[in-house]
Amino acid sequence: MRTNITLAALLVFCASAAWGRTDARSELGRPDLEKISAATTDESSPYYYPRLLRAFMANDTTMSAEEFQYFYYGTLFQEDYDPYRASPNPALLEELTPIYAKERRSRADREKMLDYAMQVLNDNPVDLRQLTNRIYVYEQNAKFDLAKIWQYKLNHLLLVIAASGTGSDAENAWTVVYPQQEYDFLNLSGITATGQHFEPPHYDYIMVEQRNDSDCEGYFFNIGEMLKQYFLKHPGELQTMRNRSQEQE
Repeated sequence: MRTNITLAALLVFCASAAWGRTDARSELGRPDLEKISAATTDESSPYYYPRLLRAFMANDTTMSAEEFQYFYYGTLFQEDYDPYRASPNPALLEELTPIYAKERRSRADREKMLDYAMQVLNDNPVDLRQLTNRIYVYEQNAKFDLAKIWQYKLNHLLLVIAASGTGSDAENAWTVVYPQQEYDFLNLSGITATGQHFEPPHYDYIMVEQRNDSDCEGYFFNIGEMLKQYFLKHPGELQTMRNRSQEQE
């Protein structure tokens, strides 16, 4: 399933020199997470997360690039944030597995896909995969105005991630708010991930399929804030990890 993500595809390919010249990067740049945390949790701020959430969920295209950046990274600082959150409906997800694998899907199949996408997005509004599925169903059902609106939102979330770095090394790693989005971000841009390993202290390195000798071998993602927020909510797991590390030394 492919949606028309022209803007994101142009931005994500491995041309490190071009990254520094993109309008998106110069406008947004690397996110100031401390500033975003303060603004998205301050009721008096125009970037207060519930306010941005209402704007994002509306069927319009009024949000600015900066609002998308605050909304996306503001996700990290919400009380219910969990980077490893489970599916809100695992039974429906299991039912959808063979449907996702089909080349052609019936209207009933698409309605199940949309039902699940809406459930997930109500739980996690920045789920890139289910945003893609939502757009796909709208397009297949000839609801082109809705498809364009949600394509705009998806493109801008991808643009926010793209503007956070180049992915070329740890210092310029991209920043995402959920681990699965490392793969979704690359896959939606036509890049196939082939493997992953952790690079201390807080980076994921995603290896990718090379189509020619000039292609990048892989990309770096900064998961430092993601891990920090996770362990703040699960301090027992941090202690367990430290104990295991000490045992291995």
